Amino acid sequence: MPVIRLTPSAVALAILFTVTGISHFLFHGFFSSMVPAWIPYPAAVVTVTGVLELLGAVGLIIPETRELAGWCLIALLVAVFPANIEMLVTARAAQSSALVETLLWLRLPLQPLLIFLIYRYVTVPSRHARTLKALTATAAAR
Repeated sequence: MPVIRLTPSAVALAILFTVTGISHFLFHGFFSSMVPAWIPYPAAVVTVTGVLELLGAVGLIIPETRELAGWCLIALLVAVFPANIEMLVTARAAQSSALVETLLWLRLPLQPLLIFLIYRYVTVPSRHARTLKALTATAAAR
């Protein structure tokens, strides 16, 4: 039976991807404008990425799908990184405020941080899982 390991970071990741996934539908036009011009069908891309974020959020919570969901979310974060760069380039070209530009610059390192947190969550067993495994092995040896 899989060990359910809902750490605060796991809950935070699930909430984050749930909120951003839902946001793709609530602010569809805004997210479509972030899609780089060289990617066809921006509206469809936004819909698909929103669905993938929601599935990933649920998948992180379910022990049987946690690892697959984590790797898929990592792939998604890598795939959408150009949109973050596109937002910054567009904001600079439009001479957006210093605050907007600063926030967009600060957003760029967020992707690697999220990738790290997801990777750590799906690949590093928790202290509780290691303890349970050790106890089970000890009991089986008796």
